[in-house]
Amino acid sequence: MDALKIDLAKLRRDATLDQSIEDVDKIIEQLERAREAIVEDPNSASITLAKLQNPLKHGFDKVNEDLKKVYKGHTAYGKALDKNFPVKALPTDYDALASHPTLINRAIAMHLLREGQFSVARTFLEEAQDNPPHPEPTPGTPNPVEEDETDLTSLKSKELQDKFTNMYGILRELKARNLLPAIQWARENSFELEKRGSNLEFELSKLQFVWLFLGPSVNGLPDDLNNGLPGALEYAKQHFQRFQGRFLRDIQQLATAMAYRSNLQDSPYHRTFDTETAWDEVSSSFTREFCSLLGLSAESPLYVAATAGAIALPTLLKLASIVKEKRTEWTTQNELPVEIALPRSMIFHAIFVCPVSKEQTTEANPPMMMPCGHVVAKESLHRLSKGSRFKCPYCPNESQPKDAVQIIL
Repeated sequence: MDALKIDLAKLRRDATLDQSIEDVDKIIEQLERAREAIVEDPNSASITLAKLQNPLKHGFDKVNEDLKKVYKGHTAYGKALDKNFPVKALPTDYDALASHPTLINRAIAMHLLREGQFSVARTFLEEAQDNPPHPEPTPGTPNPVEEDETDLTSLKSKELQDKFTNMYGILRELKARNLLPAIQWARENSFELEKRGSNLEFELSKLQFVWLFLGPSVNGLPDDLNNGLPGALEYAKQHFQRFQGRFLRDIQQLATAMAYRSNLQDSPYHRTFDTETAWDEVSSSFTREFCSLLGLSAESPLYVAATAGAIALPTLLKLASIVKEKRTEWTTQNELPVEIALPRSMIFHAIFVCPVSKEQTTEANPPMMMPCGHVVAKESLHRLSKGSRFKCPYCPNESQPKDAVQIIL
């Protein structure tokens, strides 16, 4: 990938049309000057055109030379792509999603709505409903059910569009360093946010205090009593009282920081007033909480699934070639024969490996905690106990199988 990045940097440097456009503009200027000269003196047309031949030829040669560089850059990058991502035929014998095409269409529509592509989502939904897909039963996967068909028609696209339009409007204001619409939304939904244990409303209000405290030289707001230290103090008096129960320590730190106003950078509170990353963080928190109140994940499931698939694909292709070469099959459908190293952000389920069997626990074989506090898989527990009193494999304590408690990770 590092070599590919180098080739991409070369492409950006060499395969630019700026020089070509500049040379074409020069040719146009020469032609315009020649036209003006001929208009002023029609008798000089032959001489003017004769003088124009060499400069024009030189100009067109330069344009062709520029375009050759662009073509060469694209060709080199294409070869680099082919080298790093060789084309391989993907196995199509087994399609686990063929039995649920309506659910796939729903995921695509939801992704378009979440990304703000409302007109595309509307057209996609109309065409998907006019030409409904035909599910094909796939061995080893659940067959399509009637709920799948109604799932797409029940998608309230207009309602979701209105809500996501509001979300993107607030995000645009946050990008423009305007917190007020986000704070207003958080206040309107404060009850639901507090039930979730969210601190979004306070984080927005805290950033508003910091933004006002930094003054007009930083925030660009009018230099009046509503800005700077007076504006921050007045804002704190009006809005921080309701947060004292949960965030008293944070409020005290903000108040104490005022004593260091003249030398804030060297104070113990300089990180609190460093807004370099605060805006991106608060935008991410707002998006996450907004989607959560809609019952949606912060990231598009389609994006997460496609990204995870792209990460896993090279390993799976290599596995497919090995299986084909050795003429073997992987018969377990609930797990992969190889480990796929996904980033932490794409791991949504806790993983517990039984210390006795060395196998991952599942819903059918959950982790069980014995009275001594040690945990093993349910199947290992049954093998150890054989229905009677048994000794823990990791300590001297003894217990009955019925004393073990299933734990939820």
